[in-house]
Amino acid sequence: MEPQFQSKVAIVTGGSRGIGLAIAGDLARAGASVAITGLTGAHLQTARSSLAEIAGGDAHIEAMQADVSDPEQASALVKRVVDRFGGLDILINNAGVGDFAPVADMSTDAWSRVIGTNLSGVFYCCHASIPEMRRRGGGWIINISSLAGYNAFPGGAAYCASKAGLNAFSEVLMQEVRHDGIRVSYVMPGSVRTRFSGGGDDPGTEWKLAPEDVSQVVMDLLAHHARSLPSRVELRPSRPPRK
Repeated sequence: MEPQFQSKVAIVTGGSRGIGLAIAGDLARAGASVAITGLTGAHLQTARSSLAEIAGGDAHIEAMQADVSDPEQASALVKRVVDRFGGLDILINNAGVGDFAPVADMSTDAWSRVIGTNLSGVFYCCHASIPEMRRRGGGWIINISSLAGYNAFPGGAAYCASKAGLNAFSEVLMQEVRHDGIRVSYVMPGSVRTRFSGGGDDPGTEWKLAPEDVSQVVMDLLAHHARSLPSRVELRPSRPPRK
């Protein structure tokens, strides 16, 4: 257990499965009070039970059904966390959706859903969290992006655009809040073994990153001395299939 996290309060959006759950688990293991969000009640309940087991009880665990693409819900979740735990120190913007289709075939609803969650949702959560972090004298914001932010591919217009926008947003935010003691970083993983990218733990996907690999990067970023700011991390599978 790492003492520097025992008095910290963290939000992990999209924390009920995959990368988000791995990050939430490591934060709980390190002693932080952790709140996760998700869209599905059953997944949240399962994740909450898992995190409570790690934390030795649910006194420092919260699970909230919230759609971060709705600014009112994003604001409400931050308020609820602050009311329960007394403040906010760490925001992990991990919630994300993918809808993959050629531009000519993609519906406007699908486009709005991807951009709304992957980009606007991050803005809403940051907008609500920054005043709370300033009150605490600083904090961390870590945005989970993707190598798709600059490796474009057919059918990925909405997803690639959302992650490219997230990268630029993170760079701007980093410069705006660094003198408030708020450190902003973004992590760009390649292929990860989750249901999001398809396949999950299916045979033949062992070459992909594990959610725990991404979480390790996040925890390393949080552990950096306050004088340093690793603002961007690219994370790739070490041995992908040969083309």
